[in-house]
Amino acid sequence: MRTPTNMSRSIEALPEPDEVAKQRSRELSSHIAERCAEKGGMISFSEYMQIALYLPGLGYYSGGAQKFGMAGDFITAPEVSALFSRCVARQTAQIIAEMDRADILEFGAGSGVMAADILLELECLGELPANYFIVELSAELRVRQRQTIEAKAAHLLEKVHWLDGLPAQSIQGVVIANEVLDAMPVECFRINNGAVEQLCVFAEAGQMQARYRKAEKNVVDQVRLIEQRRQKPFENGYCSEFNPAIRAWLSSLESVLNKGVVLLIDYGYPVQEYYLDERDSGTLICHYQHRAHADPLWYPGLQDITAFVDFSSVAHAAVEAGFEVSGYTSQAMFLMGCGLAELHQALASDDPGRQILLAQQIKTLTLPSEMGERFKAMALSRRVDIPMIGFSMQDYRNRL
Repeated sequence: MRTPTNMSRSIEALPEPDEVAKQRSRELSSHIAERCAEKGGMISFSEYMQIALYLPGLGYYSGGAQKFGMAGDFITAPEVSALFSRCVARQTAQIIAEMDRADILEFGAGSGVMAADILLELECLGELPANYFIVELSAELRVRQRQTIEAKAAHLLEKVHWLDGLPAQSIQGVVIANEVLDAMPVECFRINNGAVEQLCVFAEAGQMQARYRKAEKNVVDQVRLIEQRRQKPFENGYCSEFNPAIRAWLSSLESVLNKGVVLLIDYGYPVQEYYLDERDSGTLICHYQHRAHADPLWYPGLQDITAFVDFSSVAHAAVEAGFEVSGYTSQAMFLMGCGLAELHQALASDDPGRQILLAQQIKTLTLPSEMGERFKAMALSRRVDIPMIGFSMQDYRNRL
């Protein structure tokens, strides 16, 4: 869960990185400066975010620092409790039971704990996939994921295969993306006297600076489309962001998923809630050692940069790509539909400490004030038509 334990919007409250980390950030900043020079002095914010997060060897997700868990910068649901992954596995089992042969493709596998727990639960359910593919560009994370799976489910490691990109051949089965969309680069925009401006990054005297300038046509078009969907124009001074890559990403998935379901779990809102009048500073936020702040230029490569997901935009892009939106609900309702209460009951014991820990985990996963309502689950299907258990408790598709 990219909600750190210490909520501070100021970089003054952040711990100072060590000298090794600072040097890595300086190297990344040099790459950004070179890219700015190549592009005439500036780059779009989305390109800056792409470099800061994903530049091989130096970007936040491709560098060697710990990112997940209490030793990292934020906590994700699979690290909160294995119950999360076991519920996802139950939904996955229902889908692959409809197929003669099925694979699983996971994006954003993090530490590998979700992959291990899903495989173990699928083994118990008698619905193991033929292959468990993990799309992972970071060599460091691949090593960590392998170590985690080997430690928790060594006998199932042979089913796991790491990929640099989408499979070369089409597959059928389930695509899992937990907290993936929020880490995709976004374009930031501002309304200035009715005109659309976009945020760009400059490198001047070795320092990163961000400024708004007249927006390119593709940014203007997307902002006007958002205004149509929210059914009113933005007020002067309104700032927010959008994901420019979601349509292409879903189209690429559709091209390799011959039959199956894409399960998306992330924090976000439908368009009417995402672009509320009062949410006029957007949702972009940065995380470093369990502290949140609002400066994406602070030590590039050392911090996570993220934004909430506009699930209405995801739904529109999915339909355009050839998917059917088969379900949309809160994380709490998804987990309950997948048997969270039943799994909890099966773990009941006489150990008070164990029971308190389980109760705390379930509260974190399901309470509205924690992850339960802020996080959503969405199912995008292709040639699969079944009433999916994860969306049986409550379906919010009418809100999209």
